Amino acid sequence: MDNNNNQNNNLNDENQATPTPTPTPEPKKRGGLTLTKVAVTALVAGLLGGGAAYGGITYLNNSGVNDTAVPTGSNKSGNASTSNVTVNVSSQSTKAFNKVKGAMVSVINLQKQNSSNSTLGQLFGQESSGSSSKSKSELEEASEGSGVVYKKSGNTAYIVTNNHVVSGSSALRVVTSSGKQLQAKLVGKDSVTDLAVLKVNGADLKTVASFGNSDKVKVGETALAIGSPLGSQYATSLTEGIISAKKRTIETTNSSGTQTGNATVIQTDAAINPGNSGGALINVGGQVVGITSSKIASDAEGTSVEGMGFAIPSNEVVNIINQLVKKGKVVRPALGITYVDLANVSSAQQKSILKLPSSVESGVVVMSASAGSPAKKAGLTKYDVITALGGHQISDQSTLRDILYKYKLNDTVSVTYYHNGKKKTGNIKLTETSSQLQSSTSATSES
Repeated sequence: MDNNNNQNNNLNDENQATPTPTPTPEPKKRGGLTLTKVAVTALVAGLLGGGAAYGGITYLNNSGVNDTAVPTGSNKSGNASTSNVTVNVSSQSTKAFNKVKGAMVSVINLQKQNSSNSTLGQLFGQESSGSSSKSKSELEEASEGSGVVYKKSGNTAYIVTNNHVVSGSSALRVVTSSGKQLQAKLVGKDSVTDLAVLKVNGADLKTVASFGNSDKVKVGETALAIGSPLGSQYATSLTEGIISAKKRTIETTNSSGTQTGNATVIQTDAAINPGNSGGALINVGGQVVGITSSKIASDAEGTSVEGMGFAIPSNEVVNIINQLVKKGKVVRPALGITYVDLANVSSAQQKSILKLPSSVESGVVVMSASAGSPAKKAGLTKYDVITALGGHQISDQSTLRDILYKYKLNDTVSVTYYHNGKKKTGNIKLTETSSQLQSSTSATSES
């Protein structure tokens, strides 16, 4: 999953379809994730367990049994009763759940389906022609996911969920934790980060979730996932685990399984299931530190995987949803280049073609620079190797994207690169052009 250096990603196209790494933990919406083959440790453990069980059976068979007679007489003394002792269970997890549960909703994706009256009409002896044979569009539930109420303004409540939860919808419905159904309107969505914002009439919604600082989470700390696994039938389900990794880079794919980029996410072993998409990953303080988006169920070769779920960090969530509320979309700066990881270029070619010094071990190789693009204007050409942007070292294509997306349109950023083996520095003014926003169909990444 982390081995994504050979994959495509389109850093320009804000409208590209997402992952979910698909992630997708929401019913009927699945994508793909690739992992390397895992060693069969489970098989070894199974053999060891079997040996221990066999030894125990042998011991019992050889030890003999004391055939003492069963007592006779009245069975009144065998009656059971309950104790009046009660245990006050009020754990941190329970308190955190109670703090957030009222802000959790189920999100239902409604899509138009063509249905014909002709078959039903024929069953009742009607002709298949005329009005009875005309098809009409009806809204049907295509899938379900989860969402989190994060803000109220008057009677308007704003809900964050995943882009893939609402993708393709003709209408949206929200089911609150109390079971009330509300019509929802899409405010904006972003396929790059797999986030979307909805709004509803929130007159009856009293609880609003708060975001915590995802940069402060620690590996090993308790993580709680709340959502609607398998749909609203199991709404507001709570699962508990830990933070398994703070920053994990995973491949993102669209609904057809085509890779669309990479995402930096929080990994957790709290149970994440289809329908949890768009739900909350919270800390024991009841703060949302991530929006759950995907899981890995098996690798490309079918090896079953357990306890690998992912959530979009809250700091990124806040940044994106604020832009969605303000503009309805996220506009990102671009360099106007296609590139590959330096790690994918052989040592021989690094020396003969790129003419790189042996001291340069990481960066990205420019494969093309669009005419009139920011990179072209700054003097970058094919086979230049970018090693730093804005003073930050670039280790791979994911790092470049993360650094680039921290800037805004028309910002000027410094760039360090090697041209024919010679180190150079310059400044790039970040802009956005229509050509840079076109989807890539090549084997390289775009930015």
